[in-house]
Amino acid sequence: MKAQIYKSTGSWYLAKSTDGRMYKARAKGIFKIDGITSTNPIAVGDFIEMEIETIEEESAIINEIYERNNYVARVSPHNKHLHHIIASNLDQSMLFATLKEPKTSQGFIDRFLISCESHHIPAIIVFNKADLYGKKEMERFEQLYEMYTAIGYQVILTSVQNQEGLDQVSKLLHNNATLLSGHSGVGKSTLINHLFPQFNLKTQSVSEWSGKGLHTTTFAEMFDLDANSQVIDTPGVREFGLVDISKQELSHYFPEMRKLLVNCQFNNCMHTNEPGCAIKKEVGIGQVAEDRYVSYLTILDTMEDKTY
Repeated sequence: MKAQIYKSTGSWYLAKSTDGRMYKARAKGIFKIDGITSTNPIAVGDFIEMEIETIEEESAIINEIYERNNYVARVSPHNKHLHHIIASNLDQSMLFATLKEPKTSQGFIDRFLISCESHHIPAIIVFNKADLYGKKEMERFEQLYEMYTAIGYQVILTSVQNQEGLDQVSKLLHNNATLLSGHSGVGKSTLINHLFPQFNLKTQSVSEWSGKGLHTTTFAEMFDLDANSQVIDTPGVREFGLVDISKQELSHYFPEMRKLLVNCQFNNCMHTNEPGCAIKKEVGIGQVAEDRYVSYLTILDTMEDKTY
């Protein structure tokens, strides 16, 4: 019987069959997919073939994982040599960021966008908690809004307190399978609970002593908005380590750089000190924002020669 994974706890999975029933499923043996070295070979969003053990107890065994259309992965927080697949078979991703309590860095945003670009997953940036923003934060938002929308990303300003941007988010979530991600404490679960109170997602205020969000969601979980719409709620992440992207490929996942690569003098241009670099020529005066170029160099500097 074909089913889809709705929740993963590491050893047991919650799978929804084609007839709409939920089963507690476990994997038969060890799955290896496309050479991926992952801490979780079966991820939320995966389509599987399963064999029902007992209908009464709603238990099943997973025999096969169907090929994924796409997935978002990051470096495992427990082992930098392993991947952690966050979710698969997505129509889009929605990154929740905040400019205050806690502050989301541009580097974190860019790493998330790169991961989505590398798997052709459209990404939306939601700047939440707008009711907390003063003049300084609003000026920064305007800068980021202009920078990201200019290169094709959709950017939304939201506040549950002020009822701002909520309809826009709700419309985008319908008729799509959407990954929801961001640091802990950015108000992702609070906003989704406000729009869809039936989910009752776990929430957590920002830790006052550190200014960083506390981890609340332990495992990713998918919820049905309706027959054609799903959201996947994910654990709050502190860092987003890129996987399977080489230094040579990095610029390909910056949309504004990608279109300029053919104009560089050298095919293997890294856009640092090479002569005739089309990207450096555009920094700050044309298609490449200085902040994005600095972000590119910072990420490049932290990457190992093969993958990060």
